[in-house]
This record gives sequence, structure tokens and C-alpha cells, in this order.
Amino acid sequence: MKKSILLILLAAFTLSCNVKTEEKGEMPEVDVDVDTEAGELPEYDVNWADVNVTTTTKMVEVPKIIVVTEEEEVEVPVIDVDMPGEEKMERSIVVEAEVSGVEHKLDIKEVRATNRRLYVISTLEKLETDLSDETMRVQDHIELNAPDLEVVHIIVGEKADNVINNQYRYVNSMSELDPEVQNAEVIYSDS
Repeated sequence: MKKSILLILLAAFTLSCNVKTEEKGEMPEVDVDVDTEAGELPEYDVNWADVNVTTTTKMVEVPKIIVVTEEEEVEVPVIDVDMPGEEKMERSIVVEAEVSGVEHKLDIKEVRATNRRLYVISTLEKLETDLSDETMRVQDHIELNAPDLEVVHIIVGEKADNVINNQYRYVNSMSELDPEVQNAEVIYSDS
């Protein structure tokens, strides 16, 4: 019993002491040269889902547009541009618009040139024939025999809300043309 009490007192004495750091220590430096081999990541086979793409037949409403075209022999303007030291190539310059409400007429009125750019200026005019709920595509074209030049289309008239019409710049009148276009040289006019 005396030994047990002595051990308890010794433990209490040891645990009740206060330890302060007098001086900082440091770990020894170790120089280790290790040879290793490349490891390999584990491979996983994950089954997520089977996906099958098939078709089925259903009755749906599909809009239909009937387009009737006929070949006719017409006179087409040909613009021939010579630039010193450059080869020419033939190409058709086509402008088209998709309209609804009433029939329209689309005509290339002028071609203007500045630097290496051609401005093709067309007019889109409303006519009187009612189209009801139908849409109509109108177009005009000229033939160009010239070196490779950038072509910018400008249509004077009201822009219809159709995707095909987004590829052109629309203005309400010739007076709204940019100064660069207004000052460009007119190389073709249908008037």
C-alpha cells in the first residue's frame, strides 16, 4: 500500500510540473538519394448508362413553301474590272430577300467601288399583290469579271424579319449610306 501511495505521489508531482522552452532546437539535415520507378494509376471501368438513338414516326405539322421557278432568257449586266497585274475571275453577284405580306421587287441599282471593296446597292420595293400568309423570295443578280474583291450588300428598303435577310445591311434611303459608301466611285448604275 505504501508503494501505491508513493507511486501516486510521484505521478502527481511529475504531472504538476511546468515545462518552459529555454532554447530552440532544430532537426538534423539528412541527404538521402532515392531511386524510384514510375507508378501506375489504377484503371476503372465505369458503367454509366446505355444510350440508344432510334427514330419513330409521328404526325406533326410541317410548314410547306411552294416555290416555282422557271428558266427564262434575260439580259444580265456584266461588270468588267481591270486592275493592273491582277487576274480576273468570273462570278455571279446575287442579292435576295424573303418577304411576306405583299409581293416585292428587288433590283440591283448601283455598284460602287473603293479600294478593294465593292458596294452592291439594291432597292426592295413593295408591290400591290397580296401574299396572304405566304412568303416569297425575290432576287436579282449581275455578272462580275474582276479580281477577287470584297462584296458588301446594302439594301434600300424595309427589312423583313427572316433569317435570310440578316446577311445584308438595310437602310431606309440612299441618304443614310455611310460617307465611305457615298464617296465611293459608281462603276455601275441601272438608270
